[in-house]
Amino acid sequence: MPTSKVINRQARRRRIRAKVQGTAARPRLAVFRSLAQITAQIIDDEAGKTIASASTKLLKAKPNMDGAKKLGEEIAKRAKDAKVTTVVFDRNACKYHGRVKEIADAARAGGLTF
Repeated sequence: MPTSKVINRQARRRRIRAKVQGTAARPRLAVFRSLAQITAQIIDDEAGKTIASASTKLLKAKPNMDGAKKLGEEIAKRAKDAKVTTVVFDRNACKYHGRVKEIADAARAGGLTF
């Protein structure tokens, strides 16, 4: 039986995903945060395809603020290589604070618009 903490997180995620939809013109930048790593993907939900992805594990960075900044810069670079300039930000049931905010700020500085 899932705990109330897990149920609340799943409910937050459903609320966010009901409003955030990625298209070919404006894909979704989804951020997943765990204790071991942080992952960011640019996803076209209409086609069901991942356009670009990066993680702190691939960058050999720790999942802290510095690693989040590197991840934001890397995902912006990979998006630019895939000719994506505007995205919809999906924070995935996390607060827009700390590492998640650092990824967003670094991606904006790298040239992504959202």
